[in-house]
Amino acid sequence: MTLLNAPLYKKLKEHAAAKPVSFHVPGHRNGEALAELTVETDYLLEALQTVMKLDVTELSSTDDLHDPQGAIREAQQLAAKTFGAEHTFFLVGGSTSGNLAILLSVCDYDDIVIVQRNVHKSIINGLKLAGAKAVFVSPQIDEQTGLATIPSVEAISQALEAYPTAKAVFLTNPNYYGIGFKLNQWANAVHAYNIPLLIDEAHGAHYSRHPELPTSALAAGADAVVQSTHKTLPALTMSAMLHIQGNRLNVHKIQQTLAMIESSSPSFPLLVSLDISRAMIDQAGQQLIEQSIRTANELRSWLQQRNGAIQAVQLDCHNKIEQLSNKSDCKQTDPLRVLLYDRTYANSGFELQIMLEENNCWIEMSDAKYCVLIVSIGMGIDSIDPLKQAITIIEEKIACQVSQHTMNRSKQAEQLQNEGSWELTISKPVVFRRSLNTAQVVISITLEDAEGFEAAEQIIPYPPGIPLLYEGEKWTRSLIHQVSRLAKAGARFQNASDAEMKTVLVYEKGPGV
Repeated sequence: MTLLNAPLYKKLKEHAAAKPVSFHVPGHRNGEALAELTVETDYLLEALQTVMKLDVTELSSTDDLHDPQGAIREAQQLAAKTFGAEHTFFLVGGSTSGNLAILLSVCDYDDIVIVQRNVHKSIINGLKLAGAKAVFVSPQIDEQTGLATIPSVEAISQALEAYPTAKAVFLTNPNYYGIGFKLNQWANAVHAYNIPLLIDEAHGAHYSRHPELPTSALAAGADAVVQSTHKTLPALTMSAMLHIQGNRLNVHKIQQTLAMIESSSPSFPLLVSLDISRAMIDQAGQQLIEQSIRTANELRSWLQQRNGAIQAVQLDCHNKIEQLSNKSDCKQTDPLRVLLYDRTYANSGFELQIMLEENNCWIEMSDAKYCVLIVSIGMGIDSIDPLKQAITIIEEKIACQVSQHTMNRSKQAEQLQNEGSWELTISKPVVFRRSLNTAQVVISITLEDAEGFEAAEQIIPYPPGIPLLYEGEKWTRSLIHQVSRLAKAGARFQNASDAEMKTVLVYEKGPGV
């Protein structure tokens, strides 16, 4: 059996094997504290005790994440080589910490960053912390699904021409649904202004690891790429990586920024899971991914052959290298994302998710139309048998639901799915600050009456965590309808003042407004 080449894991294993006598944090003393429990232990407590043996602090033998000189440094260098970066930082605060770090290292107060409008809330929060200005560029809409992707190359070029002093361009690729683009042309357009292209590639940590997977942002020329390793590779939740290449970013400044926003006591279980994930990819990544692609394709094929109510979107896919060689702006889709929907429109994506959960099948997310399933690497074909059984049961239930009213629901679902379509616009610079505008009075009004008022809170359906409105943006009738229908359909709005979205916080209009 070949051992994984994971230096941080090896170091922690050696430390635990020495059975150290510990007079330091953490307080569980390598898991010994659990052994003193007088209650009956079970497998969960035993598993926790095992993890605690790896849960150490920054000792001379274990290294320091914020000043790595030993095993962590070696592990990060190996990760950089694997993923094609010049520098890689391990993150213990998820992709959020990476997005914050690169924004805070790139821009200062009142600097302009050109930003894709449909970005994750962490990027908005990064702009707030920096006190920066965003020039928002609206995304393209995928014709097949009605879902927002990234702005076109032409739109980004227009924004750069209008705001040539911008410090960076920040895009999210792929979207939550696994739809994106090979980014070579975007990188060329941004680099023509000698500024960095920053990419939130949270859902693409596995990209470029197999010929049938999309090309990664790093391989396409991006300067900084944040990946949620825990989302698609076998790492623990909150573990992520930030990859840097080229000379447009100050690596030392990024490291200092990470030390400011991340814990000074980082979790070693998270760090070692990153090391092990990278080692697994190096040793057997292509084989594991090949197996997952077969599993995902088997599920799509089974659904298509059944020709039942529940179907999977057969996404246009141009990932293979020979297809992309002469078409660098080609759309890419992740074969490990499966988008389910009820083609009778008897159920929204939210309702379909509830029925799947009732049958003990738990998915990544849902929206007004789709359920998003992630086929993790190494997942075998047998693992989808319970899902097939659940779908069979659900389709029997749907057969009893279908009636004339579903035609109306069909129109409503399509309208709701596409109502968030963005007009192709480039905004004027939007100022972001850490606190609300204290010069204006914040009031609570009914959602129905919000048209024309400026939002005093972000409106964020979660998942995917993309703000429909940010503070200071005006409510429109279209947005009111969209939010109302999303709320009625079962969407959750993170950190909303009213979870049911019957009321919203807005800035009071001044005299004559």
